Amino acid sequence: MKIISAANLEALRKSIIDKRDPNKTVIAVCNGTGCHAYGCENITSAMIDEIERQNVDAEVRKTGCHGFCERGTLVVIHPQEIFYQQVKVEDIPEIVSETLVKGKLVERLLYKEPGTENSIIKESDVPFYNKQRRLIFGNNGQIDPTSIEDYIAIGGYNALNKALTMEPEKIIEEIKKSGLRGRGGGGFPTARKWESCRNAPSSDGIRYVICNADEGDPGAYMDRSLVEGNPHSVLEGMIIGAYAVGSSEGFIYIRHEYPLAVENIRTAIAQAEKYGLLGDNILGSGFNF
Repeated sequence: MKIISAANLEALRKSIIDKRDPNKTVIAVCNGTGCHAYGCENITSAMIDEIERQNVDAEVRKTGCHGFCERGTLVVIHPQEIFYQQVKVEDIPEIVSETLVKGKLVERLLYKEPGTENSIIKESDVPFYNKQRRLIFGNNGQIDPTSIEDYIAIGGYNALNKALTMEPEKIIEEIKKSGLRGRGGGGFPTARKWESCRNAPSSDGIRYVICNADEGDPGAYMDRSLVEGNPHSVLEGMIIGAYAVGSSEGFIYIRHEYPLAVENIRTAIAQAEKYGLLGDNILGSGFNF
């Protein structure tokens, strides 16, 4: 399928949403690198098998990192938002039979509030989450990072759609107003970087967008977790940045030690190309990247 216009993008989003039952049970299993260390792949497979064995109408969704890695493997049951932590393969039959079939909680898998030992049911009520404003990783637990449809359904590529109707200089002005900065220690203003790139003299007019998804700081996994869990957000940001600075080609640098990030971004690139969101005449705008 090719998306050739903004109208088609909105029609696709509506079609995806209309096909989904908001009340259907969705089991989000964290499949970020942290949870891989706890065996999340086996837990995901066991959940799929057990749902089929007990004939339960539910969807299992492999998501990116939820952030609370020390409590992995994390399992969140929607739409109730039931938060189970430190889940193991042997817990799966009970989760399905008790929670999915009977609507009962598995008490031992709930998070206990430090100091009070009170059980917390919802993910959003866990103290680790409820004091955060999760702008970067907020959608990691909602989508399958290998599904462009999941990303489009939550409003993905809407910002690109809007940006392509604006003059590049206006986009840079909006970025200035936003106060957006780089996530590194220097916190360099994004608009200043984009503006200087756009205004830099060039004999051949060629400019490149470089996404540095490497992490040199010990134990810093913010780039890795974003590329693993929401790669289309990275691509969308790159395309907007490219349009703003006048670039038609970009590069993503990811270190060899991050194989899941490499795999997921490659999948996202292929999907974006298939839908006409990368390549020539993006969304019918005449912009190529």
